[in-house]
Amino acid sequence: MLPTYLFFPSSYHPISPSPSLPLPLSPPLLPLSPYMSQKRILVTGASGCIGQYISEALIEETDYELFLLVRNPDKLKIDYQIRSGINILPVDMRDIELIGDLLKTINQAVLTAAAWGGEEETREINVTKTIQLINSLNPEVCEQVIYFSTASLLDRHQQLLPEAGEIGTEYIRTKYECFKWLPELAIGDRITTLFPTLVFGGDRNKPYSHISAGLPEIVKWIDVIRYLKADGSFHFIHARDIAQVVRYLIDNIPSSDDVNSHLSTRKFVLGNQRLTADMAVEEAAAYFGKKINFRIPLSLELANFLIALFRIQMAPWDRFCMQYRHFSYENPVNPATFGLSNYCPTFSDILRTRGIKGEK
Repeated sequence: MLPTYLFFPSSYHPISPSPSLPLPLSPPLLPLSPYMSQKRILVTGASGCIGQYISEALIEETDYELFLLVRNPDKLKIDYQIRSGINILPVDMRDIELIGDLLKTINQAVLTAAAWGGEEETREINVTKTIQLINSLNPEVCEQVIYFSTASLLDRHQQLLPEAGEIGTEYIRTKYECFKWLPELAIGDRITTLFPTLVFGGDRNKPYSHISAGLPEIVKWIDVIRYLKADGSFHFIHARDIAQVVRYLIDNIPSSDDVNSHLSTRKFVLGNQRLTADMAVEEAAAYFGKKINFRIPLSLELANFLIALFRIQMAPWDRFCMQYRHFSYENPVNPATFGLSNYCPTFSDILRTRGIKGEK
């Protein structure tokens, strides 16, 4: 049986483990850390889009001892060898008990790991193993858990949206279930929940978010899209800006007693200011130097007609989103909220940082 307190220093490059073994059989044991007096930060899902931006910011901007949990270390493309005190944990969330002893020494945990599909896997990772990890933290040591949820759970007033728990995707339903459990946990009062809106991000060293990956194909239709008028609104945020918010919250733990109103809550919707669908199209058209001479309203009735005409299969959650339309929230948070600089405050910035060329 593998010891539970087993991890790799950044100088060790493990071979990807086999499906049957979460860790290689004979890794080098890490000696007593010289960073024991430093804050210890755990980041799960460190090889994902958001996880890599967070990990990079913590590596470059802090001297904290970091423990980066990754299922496949080969996917971690950021430079984690630029300083010491970076530990790579090639452990699947389903085997979180393997690092049970380590978890008791963690001062703050940033939980970005999630499963996106498959009923059994999403519930095991997004609910069961996430709660098990949080329960494994030592209440006398752990100062804060920063838990990533999704803004899809919330209505405009940041209250739980019942439909998210009833007809949401497997990912959304399990995030809904886990969030409802958090107040019942031993350190529930130390959990800060982040609700990202539409997340953009990714570059040559980081995986693209789902929406950023498809953006180049979407903008190819700008000559058609610019003539459509749609009723809807949303928020977005770049993963680099999310990392800056997390970086700030690690050093400035929210408290209901805080005189700073922005830190007197434990729930934050992450996003820039509300953007309507028409505003987004107008900004994109201007970015590409395209004029808009007229616009055809894309009504719900027309959308339903096209869905029926082309026999498009839609899940209940998709239909709900089409009717709900306005996924906007009160008091969204981004780096500017805390006096920091936003990396991508506008939709044009999103296009530019994605490498999509505009008008010359």
